[in-house]
Amino acid sequence: MLLAGIDIGTLTCRLLIGRVSGDGRLTEVHSDRRILRLGEGVDHDHLLRPAAMARAIETLRDWRTVINSHHVDAQVAVATSAVRNARNREEFLGRVMQEVGFEIEVISGEEEARRTLLGIRSGLPAGVSSILGLDIGGGSTEFILDRPGHAPVIRSIEIGVVRMTERLLTSDPPTADQIQSARELIQKEAEQIRTMFGELGGATFVGTAGSITTLAAMAQKLTTYEPIRIHNYRLSLDTIRGLEREILGRTKAQRREMPGLEAGREDVVVAGTLILRGVMETLGFTEGLVSDVGLREGVLLDLAVRFRQ
Repeated sequence: MLLAGIDIGTLTCRLLIGRVSGDGRLTEVHSDRRILRLGEGVDHDHLLRPAAMARAIETLRDWRTVINSHHVDAQVAVATSAVRNARNREEFLGRVMQEVGFEIEVISGEEEARRTLLGIRSGLPAGVSSILGLDIGGGSTEFILDRPGHAPVIRSIEIGVVRMTERLLTSDPPTADQIQSARELIQKEAEQIRTMFGELGGATFVGTAGSITTLAAMAQKLTTYEPIRIHNYRLSLDTIRGLEREILGRTKAQRREMPGLEAGREDVVVAGTLILRGVMETLGFTEGLVSDVGLREGVLLDLAVRFRQ
């Protein structure tokens, strides 16, 4: 089956067209990703901005043409934190349907985590069984504890890189007080996760989405993004701490010059790094496995199952 999936996130929108074989293997045919900041300002008043909606709709128009040219068997578009939290989400969904012809499925944080797990599992190296998955998004962060023989334990929290940047990290660079407030919030949420999930011994920490893949690229000083060098890269807590020192000591303009940092992430990389470090420290992990597959791939794998039924 040739399928198309779109993930409309708070910070980034992603397109994936791929073939899913009968045994569930996914092969990429075409992909695209754009930092659009659809969730810009949503944390303040729960409203999608007209300019942000226009950016997303323009991109979806482009992707409509791409999808049509591939003659896919089925397609799906999902929206996450920014859209599900917006009071004017029906306006956005209606415009997308009218102007682009896409019906968007707004998914909960728990459903987002379930599909992210499908994506992560599809790309794990041999020998990795029990995992704690972490998906740091623009508006929310998902935790997924998945052990063989047990139902996955999922928790979604309303902390993401755009939300935290707009709420707490407003100076350039952020002040010491702003950084401390962010650290305290992250630690509080991570301690609740630790209590809820219990003993994590034996689980491999696996991070997905743009914050951790960006840090993996920065750790390797990649001048261009190379998925083969990102996927299943082992990122240590010590390396994250070192990158954090470099990032916090620079302005947004200065961060743009750092190798591996994707354009458009120069402000939110602070929040992403703080979240990743705080979660790993609180939960007791000294190393994380970086996954270059996640929700976007999980959306296609889930569609394949539904399409066959």
